[in-house]
Amino acid sequence: MATYTITDLAREFDITPRAIRFYEDQGLLSPSREGPGGRNRIYTARERTHLKLTLRGKRLGLSLSDIKSLVDMYRSPKDTEVQLQSFLVVLARHRAALEQQREDIEVMLAEISAHEEESRNLLVQTATRPT
Repeated sequence: MATYTITDLAREFDITPRAIRFYEDQGLLSPSREGPGGRNRIYTARERTHLKLTLRGKRLGLSLSDIKSLVDMYRSPKDTEVQLQSFLVVLARHRAALEQQREDIEVMLAEISAHEEESRNLLVQTATRPT
C-alpha cells in the first residue's frame, strides 16, 4: 500500500507541513507514527484522500466542522442514505450562506455605485463653480 510523508503531501497539494499538522490537530487526519519517538508521520492513501477532501471543502468555503463531518462520513461505509442526507444538509446550509453573501455583496455594490455617482456629481459641480 502506498504511503506518504508530510513533505510528500505538502508538495503534492502545494500547502505547508504546518497546515497538514493543523488538520491533524483538528481531527481531520490521523497518520501513523514511525521512527524514534514516533516523530515521523506516515500517511496512507486513505489519509491522502482525507486531505484532498479537506482541501476541497476549504475551497468550497465550508467550515472545519462541516469538513470534519464530511471526512467522518468518508470513514464509514460508503453511499449510505444517512451519509447522503447529511451531505445534502451541509450543502444546503452552505448554499444558503453563499446566497445571503451574494445578496449582501449586491447591496454593497449598489451603495458603492451610488456613492461614486454622488462623488462624480460633486466633482463636476466643484469644477464648474466660479472661483
